[in-house]
Amino acid sequence: MDFSTALPIFAITLREGVEAALVVGIVMAYLKKVDRSSLNPWVFGGIGTGVLASFIVGIFLNWFVKQVENTEPMQAAFYGQLWQGVLGITAIAMLSWMLVWMTENAKALKGEIEGQIGKAIANEKSAGWAVFILILIAVLREGFEVVIFISAKLQGGIGPVIGAIAGLVGAVAIGIALFQFGIRINLQVFFQAMGVFLLLIVAGLVISAIGHLDKAVAAYAELSQISICLPAASATEMSSCLLGGLVWNVHDILPDTQFPAILLKAMFGFRDRLFLGQAIAYFTFLASAGFLYFRSLTGKTMKNKLNIG
Repeated sequence: MDFSTALPIFAITLREGVEAALVVGIVMAYLKKVDRSSLNPWVFGGIGTGVLASFIVGIFLNWFVKQVENTEPMQAAFYGQLWQGVLGITAIAMLSWMLVWMTENAKALKGEIEGQIGKAIANEKSAGWAVFILILIAVLREGFEVVIFISAKLQGGIGPVIGAIAGLVGAVAIGIALFQFGIRINLQVFFQAMGVFLLLIVAGLVISAIGHLDKAVAAYAELSQISICLPAASATEMSSCLLGGLVWNVHDILPDTQFPAILLKAMFGFRDRLFLGQAIAYFTFLASAGFLYFRSLTGKTMKNKLNIG
């Protein structure tokens, strides 16, 4: 069994799951403090509904892909590549935004959530539903990001499933350790390390998404019988449609279908053949997103922001 596909899914699920666990933990701790623990079943209901809804979204996306693959071969090639590219861009945008947002707004996270939950439970009649909706939104937000990322990778087999389950279990364990047993975990180090890891994973997704969009353009050109692709430098040289020529070719010494390159491919988007456009997009994203992320870390400690432990 190839577990290389499970690792990036595990990392994404663990990080996004911990964010959701923090929200859930803060809500439950506040309910306990104000002697409203009777509303905890609504919290668990929001968690379960959010996870179930995310799962349903994943099923729908998988069904949609199957429908695309069952169309006429030329159309399937175009729409399939276009869909994968769009999903990839969506996952890149969502994960990057959440990475920077969480870092910049973590200081006020605890106070904002307690303020929201305080207002929500002020009305006795609607308190349960208000708590349910707050938790549902938190879980859905993180769950949807994970589903989009998994769909963008479009990797079959049991590996991604194992990675997602392991990440979810790990996030739940961290949440329980923080709020149930009072175990002190250095959240600053955790989120900073996972943030850098996530940046590299998403940067790898940039390479994949750009490649899919390039293939979609090539498929459209062939389908429409119009000439929009750049001509190949030679008949024997591997070429792209709009990404330019190869700037990296180590296929003979480090093929990305074999270990260890297949692990690097699954984790960080490594390619044994890399085109100019992909290289430019990769380093542009890494420089811009990395700048925003590390700037958001300046002078901040996650432990103090969340007032946990």
